[in-house]
Amino acid sequence: CSTFARALAYHPREFDDVYRAVVAAGEQSGALGTVLERMADDLEASQALKAKLIGATLYPAIVSLIAIVIVIFLVTYVVPQVANVFINSKRALPWLTVAMLAFSAFVRQWGWLMLLVLAASGLGLGAALRRSEAFRKRFDAAWLTVPLAGRLARGYNAARFSGTLAMLAGAGVPILKALQAAAETLSNRAMRADAMDALVQVREGAPLASALAAKKRFPGLLAMFSRLGEQTGTLPLMLQRAANQLSAEVQRRAMAMATILEPLLIVAMGCVVMLIVLAVLL
Repeated sequence: CSTFARALAYHPREFDDVYRAVVAAGEQSGALGTVLERMADDLEASQALKAKLIGATLYPAIVSLIAIVIVIFLVTYVVPQVANVFINSKRALPWLTVAMLAFSAFVRQWGWLMLLVLAASGLGLGAALRRSEAFRKRFDAAWLTVPLAGRLARGYNAARFSGTLAMLAGAGVPILKALQAAAETLSNRAMRADAMDALVQVREGAPLASALAAKKRFPGLLAMFSRLGEQTGTLPLMLQRAANQLSAEVQRRAMAMATILEPLLIVAMGCVVMLIVLAVLL
């Protein structure tokens, strides 16, 4: 005989830690049915938000990949084909042509080594993020400072946190258990640490709004709606509204970023190809 959450733990691939934490909180509060129903709605909203974010970044990623492939093809195949003509002419070459020939030689000679270094760096970074919690926390904190991606990550995590907290609080789960379960939904370790610190402050008697306002990584909108909810006795409703607004803001920013990146990437690819063509024509 075991609890439902403990039974789900035998299938970690299908039910992650966040899912099991929410189920455990619902079991302990005696509102498992309500929690499961609201969690289904929350998962649907979360999946819809993820799909929109992926859709917004897919086109720029494809354009970037195609641009890199084209440039590598031109530098490693086209430029060397005409390099012999330049060399046999025994004339002084323009600086742009000389630079392009040098870059082509470097890529053909050391390109494979650069690929190996990049692959090894990626594997090493992934291993370090999995093994070292302290390094993962520092990396996630640094990621939040990236101009565009950092704001999207902060908004997405805050929306996930607020939505989960609203779901659990509305189902009658005690605020401390709801805070702990909501904190575990945060994929960003730095924001998760801030949420756990806020949990400690709430346990010591501080209002939720004050605890969240002290954490600068969380948007001020979340603390404002929490304060309104505590003052009016409608905390779950206000938290859900905060989650909706944060999700809408993340979607707007993602679409705006994709709209700006698409023409910029095309122009950048055109400029690189133009430089290669000019190096040949000169």
